[in-house]
Amino acid sequence: MIEVASRKNKVDEDDVKTLIALKKGEKISRTTPADIGDGELILYTHKGQAVVAKTPGQKRILKSSAQHDIVFSIGPAGTGKTYTSVALAVKALKERRVQKIILARPAVEAGENLGFLPGDLKEKIDPYLRPLYDALEDMIDQDKLNLHLQKNVIEIAPLAYMRGRTLNNAFVILDEAQNATNTQMKMFLTRIGFNSRAIITGDITQTDLPRKQHSGLISIQKILKDIEGIDFVYLGDEDVVRHRLVKDIINAYERYDNSEETNSN
Repeated sequence: MIEVASRKNKVDEDDVKTLIALKKGEKISRTTPADIGDGELILYTHKGQAVVAKTPGQKRILKSSAQHDIVFSIGPAGTGKTYTSVALAVKALKERRVQKIILARPAVEAGENLGFLPGDLKEKIDPYLRPLYDALEDMIDQDKLNLHLQKNVIEIAPLAYMRGRTLNNAFVILDEAQNATNTQMKMFLTRIGFNSRAIITGDITQTDLPRKQHSGLISIQKILKDIEGIDFVYLGDEDVVRHRLVKDIINAYERYDNSEETNSN
């Protein structure tokens, strides 16, 4: 906590709960956010705060991204998949290892209701991309972020906007990928060009696709499992860094789903 305080100038309630939770999970990892060792610190925000891989799963994302061009990060809500991925993209941009960041999300929920929402297309789509903006705003000064967005150094767009493009010299993230169909997943992966890296994140237990459509994130685990240069990182409830009840909620749903599957058999 002393180390966290020195980095953030404060220790809030979430920091304390996270440290306690990780301490209880020593058998998984003895490292806490205070132990910033090699490969665990990702970057410092514009406010001087350390963005650190706090859990075993987040550390696996760091390691995998350094060794593979395409990484699939699969796990439940609250495990920091998106935040860690965005931090890695910002780090790569700051170090000039890539020339731009491209963040994409399937706007599944917007699909049938766009016409009923007020405003132009950007105003209708932006609410579905808001989590990506939030992560960026934590790490980059607002004025600099706005400049990057204006110059398309950082681009945030619905997945459909990726069609027909070749993404060179970019760090590409597909978020909420469980809501991409097989066709969309193939389209996205084949956009990746020279000197580009990609992280695809999602939670296969929270698919919002219509029943007749199959999640590309579920299928891709079998399709690409033996491809060199591609890695799959799985996160679990031990990686949850949100409110302490989130982990209990995830476990409760898993028990319920297992009991339903047993009863149906």
